[in-house]
Amino acid sequence: MQPIWDFLGHYWWAAFPLLGKTLFPEVNILQIAFLGPLVGAASRAMTGWVSDRWGGQNVTQVVFCALIAGVLAVLYSVGAFGGEPVFGLFFASFLWLFFWTGVGNASTFQMIPALVRADMPRLLPRATPAERLKASELESAAIVGFSSAIGAYGGFFIPLAFPNSMKATGGPTTALYIFLVFYITCAVVNWVFYARRRSILNLALNTAA
Repeated sequence: MQPIWDFLGHYWWAAFPLLGKTLFPEVNILQIAFLGPLVGAASRAMTGWVSDRWGGQNVTQVVFCALIAGVLAVLYSVGAFGGEPVFGLFFASFLWLFFWTGVGNASTFQMIPALVRADMPRLLPRATPAERLKASELESAAIVGFSSAIGAYGGFFIPLAFPNSMKATGGPTTALYIFLVFYITCAVVNWVFYARRRSILNLALNTAA
């Protein structure tokens, strides 16, 4: 799940000034654009303990539900459901998205090493606990690095999605609906493979315990 927060996560901040300037030209959006990366970075740094206590997979599931609600709120704020665009809701919805993508970034960083450590007895049945720990640390670092590299493409695709949507349809709703479907898909994937009681992650953790 780590690439999601880089690909469709904290790069929401890049879309915020673009959409705000286009949809609400009367507002000087650049004065408050810094709040996006600030809120996302702060939530990421301050919520890691939540995943350590309740499990990264469970926190990630909550995060996806929160992001789905956030995208729906953004859709409402830009008039996708027939109303007039509302800047207050637009601003609050993006702050909500910034906060929860930071939480999700922290929770997936917790998930990756937990899953790798839990699978080490199967991968290295004859190794000592110290050897398994060292191997899991190396494997986790490689996975995080690889997934972060994939996620870096978000810096290109997210800012590009909204202009293309507005050019093709006259508004940002198409891009927002694509993101909404993507988050719903991610929530289902996370539930099936990681969050539910008999998921591969929970079974591995229970076996390791």
